[in-house]
Amino acid sequence: MKPSNIFLDEKQNVKLGDFGLAKSVSGQSQFAKTYVGSPYYMSPEQCNEQGYNEKSDIWSLGIILFEMANLDPPFKANNHLALALKIKDGVFSRIPEQYSEELMRVITWMLKPE
Repeated sequence: MKPSNIFLDEKQNVKLGDFGLAKSVSGQSQFAKTYVGSPYYMSPEQCNEQGYNEKSDIWSLGIILFEMANLDPPFKANNHLALALKIKDGVFSRIPEQYSEELMRVITWMLKPE
């Protein structure tokens, strides 16, 4: 999940979609195994080349919420390896003080690497 996959319909309902490369995950498949996507939104599981499930979507949504508040992603680096290490470490700054502690707690909960 990334910001370009989030849409509003004519009634302002939030919809998720993907116009790029997508993989359908059937009810028989517990974990998806694709590794295509935007590196800023990768979960620690994806960085470790492990299968991932809905927990990776929660991670990505945490990245999106942080980015909406901070106008920058929580993990930035000059290359994929350095970015993966930061994602797996899971250390990021607080969102700007104008946002509530509750929002920061939600983001922190969503961005737990384990």
